[in-house]
Amino acid sequence: MKMLLSLVVLLSVFLLISSAPPTCYSRILSLSKEIMASFKNLQNTEPVDPCVEMLPKLYLDIHNYCVLAKLRNFVAYPACQRVPQVSALKEKIRSLYTIMISYCRRDLVFLTDDCDALESPILSPTDPSVVQS
Repeated sequence: MKMLLSLVVLLSVFLLISSAPPTCYSRILSLSKEIMASFKNLQNTEPVDPCVEMLPKLYLDIHNYCVLAKLRNFVAYPACQRVPQVSALKEKIRSLYTIMISYCRRDLVFLTDDCDALESPILSPTDPSVVQS
């Protein structure tokens, strides 16, 4: 009986832990990975419009303070307003920027402010998040 009670308590704790809401950091991390995947998909598919090829490079490191400027600049990029995939990507980027500067502002820790690192990241052959245009 004691063993059964211990098992029930253990399973209850496990369910409680696994059902916890995402933290700001985990939400930012997952959204940045989603944005990188969308950008990579956009770059790898047949361009609907020539402006897609002219989009700026997009490499997001949420631990780099310069990522905020990078997000702002990408959203403000005037080209490709009529391409639905680019508009959806810009909307995701706008959401990430809003989360970073308002909801999670106090939870974020920026480890660097090296803006050049976002322009030419160190390439790793096993890193699927690095997208070169």
